Amino acid sequence: MGGLDHAGQAYAAVIQPPFSFLRLAIRLAPAGLCALEWCSPQTPCKAPRGQLATTACRQLQAYFEDPRHVFSLPLALGGSPFQQRVWQALQAIPPAETRTYGEIARLLGSSPRAVGGACRANPVPLVVPCHRVLAATGLGGYGGATGGVSLALKRWLLDHEGRNR
Repeated sequence: MGGLDHAGQAYAAVIQPPFSFLRLAIRLAPAGLCALEWCSPQTPCKAPRGQLATTACRQLQAYFEDPRHVFSLPLALGGSPFQQRVWQALQAIPPAETRTYGEIARLLGSSPRAVGGACRANPVPLVVPCHRVLAATGLGGYGGATGGVSLALKRWLLDHEGRNR
């Protein structure tokens, strides 16, 4: 939850979403958005540096104003071929709709646990909407956590989108 990545480069921007319990930090690679990180509310906000950071901030604000907003940001995501397939499947889930880990697993010929692992490794939450994936018997986890602030955030995002299941 600090302000510098492992290479010592600062975030491209840090914004305050419409709730007070977290901030959202943007990291960029030359090819596009590479990470969105939920940060402590004590992380200072930071104006965007550069055109892509400005565009990312505008699109994130558009999502917070209208959950039907469709992101159109260039992405520079690492990850295994399987993770890439899961993240593509997540991007196909419309706002206000959810899928279970099992449904995604059946679609990809995999297991729910493997899908959960790919969701946990998602470097760009919101843009790749892993919050729209639920357990078969409830909310499931978010960002590797099954309680606390992470689950409050997942509930907020789903409520914001007006989930229908």
